[in-house]
Amino acid sequence: MFNVTDSIIYVGVNDHQLDLFEGQYVIPDGMAYNSYVILDDKIAVMDSVDRSFGEEWLGNIKEALGERKPDYLIVQHMEPDHSSNISLFAEAYPEAVIVGNAKTFTFMKQFFGVDYADRRLVVKDGETLSLGSRDLTFIFASLVHWPEVMFTYDSKDKVLFSADAFGKFGALDVETEDWACEARRYYAGIVGMYGLMVQKALKKVKTLDLEKICPLHGPVLTENLDYYINLYDIWSSYGVETEGTAIFYTSVYGNTKKAVELLAEKLKEEGCPKVVINDLAREDMAECVEDAFRYGKIILATTTYNGGIFPFMREFIDELVERKIQNRTIGIVENGTWGIVAGKFMKAAFEKSKNITFADTTVTIKSAMNEANKDQIAQLAKEMK
Repeated sequence: MFNVTDSIIYVGVNDHQLDLFEGQYVIPDGMAYNSYVILDDKIAVMDSVDRSFGEEWLGNIKEALGERKPDYLIVQHMEPDHSSNISLFAEAYPEAVIVGNAKTFTFMKQFFGVDYADRRLVVKDGETLSLGSRDLTFIFASLVHWPEVMFTYDSKDKVLFSADAFGKFGALDVETEDWACEARRYYAGIVGMYGLMVQKALKKVKTLDLEKICPLHGPVLTENLDYYINLYDIWSSYGVETEGTAIFYTSVYGNTKKAVELLAEKLKEEGCPKVVINDLAREDMAECVEDAFRYGKIILATTTYNGGIFPFMREFIDELVERKIQNRTIGIVENGTWGIVAGKFMKAAFEKSKNITFADTTVTIKSAMNEANKDQIAQLAKEMK
């Protein structure tokens, strides 16, 4: 627990039990499930926490409030890591009102079989709730990243409660890397396909007088808020965060890997500001997707396999297309001993993607590199530098 402001107290919890967030994202530094208490004439609790930490969460609320009791539980997001203890809260505080929008209570009924029709407040976009000396304004942020998501703005303390937006992997009791690294992986993996909806939400956020952002995961953001908002703007518009080229490859017997290593050397010789190499068979797929969101130029290198694309490359491309990757220049390196079709299928996979440009040069390797391949690699490096 800690004070965000004189009137806002953090009552969230840290999870070091879970190994895979949402059953797929590795979280070596754990995860934070954030919840906040706003103290005023009336008291609001902002969101619940994961089901494994209900009693700890209620204990934090009690410690924060002393003899007082909450008047409201505001539910910004119904994903179970933030909503699982609504019923526990409702039992502990039978006079408290549950606040959400119409979709919130639809999902609540689906998950828990109850929608608190006798003690709920259904709010609309832009509506306010007075706690006394402050008004809370509800800002709908549909599909960032579920349909019912809403933000809440405290106009007195100038705090935005941003649901999953601006969140990151990692518990708060662990010193982790720079915010952007795990926030980017979180965004690309979980929110990435909803870029258009994030852009709509950002337009609303940019009109607010902000001093702090309180997400449902990760640290409270208190300084240089333009930095975080700008990164979200870049990610959600599929812009270029870092100049350079990211190479993603698979290699069965090492020949494609050798081609990639040569290509990386040639890119550096051409003055490419940064070259990143990712072995799709060995590196965390979410980290690879993160790099594709970070760099504007990407190179895909793989072998023809079973008349198509090597499995790890196929999975990677599926991840990018699913997240509506766009505004990228893509270079292709294909390998095979006979019936080489990997390049054709890789290009076809992006047919419905927006603003994808392919390099003029496709490197085609028949089993192993030769002088002709090396010339192609040098030419591709000139195009992708």
